[in-house]
Amino acid sequence: MKTIKDEKRGRKPGYGISRKTLFSAAASAFAKLDPRVEIRNPVMFVVWVASVLCTVVAAAQWIGGSPPDSFVSQVIAWLWFTLVFANFAEGIAEAQGKARADSLRSMRNAITAHLLAADGRIKEVRSSELRRGDLVACEAGDLIPGDGEVVEGVASVDESAITGESAPVIREAGGDRSGVTGGTRVISDRIVIRITADPGEGFVDKMILMVENATRQKTPGEIALTILLASLTMIFLIAVVTLYPFSQYIANESKTPNVLTILKLVTLLVCLIPTTIGGLLSAIGISGVSRLMRKNVMALSGRAIEAAGDIDVLLLDKTGTITHGNRMATELVAIAGVAREELATAALAASLADQTPEGKSIVALVRSSGAAVAGLEDGGSFVPFSASTRMSGIDFPGADGRADPNRAIRKGAMAAVREVVEGRGGKVPAEAMAASERIARTGGTPLTVSVGNRVLGIIHLKDVVKQGIRERFVGLHAMGIRTVMITGDNRLTAAAIAAESGVSDFIAEARPECKLEAIRKEQAAGHLVGMIGDGTNDAPALAQADVGVAMASGTQTAREAGNMIDFDNDPAKVIDVVEVGKQLLITRGSLTTFSIANDVAKYFAILPAVFSGFYAAGGKSPLAALNIMGLATSESAILSAVVFNALIIIALIPLALRGVKLNPKAGASRILRRNLLVYGLGGLIVPFVGIKLIDMLLRALGLA
Repeated sequence: MKTIKDEKRGRKPGYGISRKTLFSAAASAFAKLDPRVEIRNPVMFVVWVASVLCTVVAAAQWIGGSPPDSFVSQVIAWLWFTLVFANFAEGIAEAQGKARADSLRSMRNAITAHLLAADGRIKEVRSSELRRGDLVACEAGDLIPGDGEVVEGVASVDESAITGESAPVIREAGGDRSGVTGGTRVISDRIVIRITADPGEGFVDKMILMVENATRQKTPGEIALTILLASLTMIFLIAVVTLYPFSQYIANESKTPNVLTILKLVTLLVCLIPTTIGGLLSAIGISGVSRLMRKNVMALSGRAIEAAGDIDVLLLDKTGTITHGNRMATELVAIAGVAREELATAALAASLADQTPEGKSIVALVRSSGAAVAGLEDGGSFVPFSASTRMSGIDFPGADGRADPNRAIRKGAMAAVREVVEGRGGKVPAEAMAASERIARTGGTPLTVSVGNRVLGIIHLKDVVKQGIRERFVGLHAMGIRTVMITGDNRLTAAAIAAESGVSDFIAEARPECKLEAIRKEQAAGHLVGMIGDGTNDAPALAQADVGVAMASGTQTAREAGNMIDFDNDPAKVIDVVEVGKQLLITRGSLTTFSIANDVAKYFAILPAVFSGFYAAGGKSPLAALNIMGLATSESAILSAVVFNALIIIALIPLALRGVKLNPKAGASRILRRNLLVYGLGGLIVPFVGIKLIDMLLRALGLA
């Protein structure tokens, strides 16, 4: 089965266009000539009206016995070509999306689900019959019949159909990795899943709708730009309408025939209005969704992608985003007067039931030294880690059967353990504080171990900053984005990681509610904030953030709170999301600049040639000096302009689909200067060159 990530292998996806895509786009281009479709784009609707008007006038002349000349026929043909080419740009973007949708749709084939009935029996039903809240059992080899959350058991799941990664992942009940997606396969063990989406509402269904453009709505930026383009079109419409009485007056005064016919004025209007960006605007938006899909991220709306390009503050978890997240125990530091064996035994006792990577690494380290745990036969009770207490441990009963505080073992953050120790009348030795600070300064994570009111020593955990993350942050900072790392580690550890990774700022010793507070504070200061999360405790912050990226493996609450879903479950993906959003905005801005510059250039290229025939009674017109391009006649000038106007849309389709190249390290001001030079100055020069070459070709072929 073809997966999304399959497209990442081999040639660049979306840039090589297959024959099937071309045929589909061509058929779509003609289907979109329907006025009910064209009216959604004000600029292109004006072109449609102009094309229909010219066609009707020419048809009336033909019926009246005066067939239109070659000039009129060519102009009308190229007006329709302008519409078709604009629709073709959108059609290619949609066809590429539909090709991806076809591969996704193959995952929605009916699957037999093992529905758990109320009486405990298992009933086999089709996946299409499942509803939100139903419980289904999946065993090794079963396809998961729908999106849901694991409520019982733990299993290895093959998600390659979604992510393209062959390595299976663990999905288990009760944690932040409980989310499963329909169409993936259980590799081992047995799990019970609560279905969280009705048929047609799952992630794959939403992905299909997004890439097929079925639910895509215009973003605020597109709406604002459409209003601007419509305003410019209205201005040019008024200007062109006033040219006819003006030309009639000049003709009467100069005793020369009026060379400005209705056909020429209509064609002139089409050449002057921003048809280039008007024809490509929708394709740019659709291709932005496609580029994000190639990153294996689903945006729940086009607004989210646009917002990603505007954010200026990025809130990042340390673990898994900036660092690899697999903190490993590397050293046990016992304080004076405490035997290393005693520290090792206490650390092992507090970690035996700890299933986190950190807990498992502590067990592995201690067991390698041959330590054992005494007292478990007395009925020790494990105390799990929580984000609010920031520690875990084990309680042993006393003579009365109750938990004995003098035998209670705790391991966790220094501040949390110190509070417990001092609450029981003890004191943290200065040696332990110094060891904790030393480890923190080197970027490690110190865990303090205590028994009752005594501190035994420190466990040194190491986490590694991801390779290349510093360079990516440099690029984000150059674009004006401030990065803020948030972590539950102490300030020294956080400062060391922040310095090594190159983030702008950090928040240390953070509790779950700190993320929400940080986002609200930044938004109150006028910033747009992006973040990524996967747990239920991340949901409020994901909902509050302007761009909230939830991981597909996370809880249902987190996935519903975010406006993007990352199917790779890679916390660092939020950086890719920002870059795609930036590229979308830069592409739209660059092509808008090029289009408007084109219009300005065409104005000065065409009008002098059009008016060069006035005041020419008995000799050369004085206005001919303004025809600096030396265009042969007003007819050749207009015909050359309308041909150029149509062809430039086709020429820019690859750029609209691929996007303007983004170099984050260049910085926002440098990118702006470069794009103004390339697309602003280039947009002024290209029409003069293009129209002149087309004019020469038309004269050489005898078409003008």
